[in-house]
Amino acid sequence: MKTFLIGLIVGLIVVPLCVYVYFVSGSAPVATAAAAMPFEKTLADAALHARVAKEMPRSVPVAADEPDFVAGANVYRENCAVCHGFPGGTPTAASRGMYPKPPKLLEGIGVTDDPPAESYWKVANGIRLSGMPSFSESLSQTQMWQVSLLVANANKLPDSVKSALYRPTPLPPAETAPAAPSVPPTKP
Repeated sequence: MKTFLIGLIVGLIVVPLCVYVYFVSGSAPVATAAAAMPFEKTLADAALHARVAKEMPRSVPVAADEPDFVAGANVYRENCAVCHGFPGGTPTAASRGMYPKPPKLLEGIGVTDDPPAESYWKVANGIRLSGMPSFSESLSQTQMWQVSLLVANANKLPDSVKSALYRPTPLPPAETAPAAPSVPPTKP
């Protein structure tokens, strides 16, 4: 009985206390260049996959057709490329400093085998502590579905969609500065 009580105390008090001290003492790696904590990737992946499987939509309300792929390409170019980049491109300045590194979505790495609803969940909700923001307040549901369909089909996009990805974004019109008030010359 004594051994059981000691084990219970160690399990319920000492172990959580050591974990707490590890974090609050500054021993846990928090910089993006630091090595991962033990089991960090395994636990984070398990939690993410379980939550997505539980909450992702069961049907896709947008057609997987060329017009929606082109619209998704526009959304991707404006909102996603800054971190996820373009096929064959070098990593962006933002992605070089991120941990974990953002996947290269249009190169078919890690997403083309995911159902579009899984990508939609990630776009809509973001992924905590990964740098992936939620776009639910900045994109419409249709736009989130379009970009989710785009990345799910990244390995089989038509040429028109690929060219839409690389189309330069027009700059907003420059504001004209108000004219300076004319001041009459003063007499000496």
